[in-house]
Amino acid sequence: MLNYFNYFTEIEERFQQRRGSLLLLSTLDWALIETWREAGIPLDAALRGIDAAFDKYEARQKKGRMRRINGLAWCAQAVMEAAEELHEAAAGTANPASETRESGFEQERVAAHLEAAAAALDAATVAPEACTATAARLRELASEVRSEAHDLEALERTLTVLEEKLFAALTAAAPEDLLVGLKEHAARELAPYRSRMGAVQLRQVERQFVQKQLLVHYNLPRLSLFYMSQQ
Repeated sequence: MLNYFNYFTEIEERFQQRRGSLLLLSTLDWALIETWREAGIPLDAALRGIDAAFDKYEARQKKGRMRRINGLAWCAQAVMEAAEELHEAAAGTANPASETRESGFEQERVAAHLEAAAAALDAATVAPEACTATAARLRELASEVRSEAHDLEALERTLTVLEEKLFAALTAAAPEDLLVGLKEHAARELAPYRSRMGAVQLRQVERQFVQKQLLVHYNLPRLSLFYMSQQ
């Protein structure tokens, strides 16, 4: 996983840099980044794709006035193309030596992240059994992280499983009209970008969007270390 715990931040910064002005990423944008991460798209491919999309846009812009790029989804196709190019370039080559860059994920910070998520789950007003069980497991993991060196990739896999189980419980407990409303919201947000994403990616982004909005609705945290505070 190397330094990919900065995945979200670096993509956001590159998008804002190329756009030339501060534009906070939307829930849809964050959901898209999550699908790239889950698909194993390297950070370098995501950054190259963003650059390629903006390079192409700026070249066309010189020929006439065009709307400003207002969403990361504009870069989705270019990111997938960059990922494929990197994959083809790496085919048949030996794996590079492991990097030893500082990840910034000291044991105490990781444990504090897990305990903060557990505290938020304790206060949940929906799916109480699932939230309580998840909170207890997070505190166990926090204790393990403090007591010994922990494999962050293995920990992230465990957190992914816990999140998926939590999402399933929340979805089962949520009112039908809430879920329908979130899916309709996702469809409206995705409408301008349907021509730039494949059917599979569209479904993945919609799922991530609904899950993130469900957590926001119930004021619940993300468990993944990718969401850990950088402070």
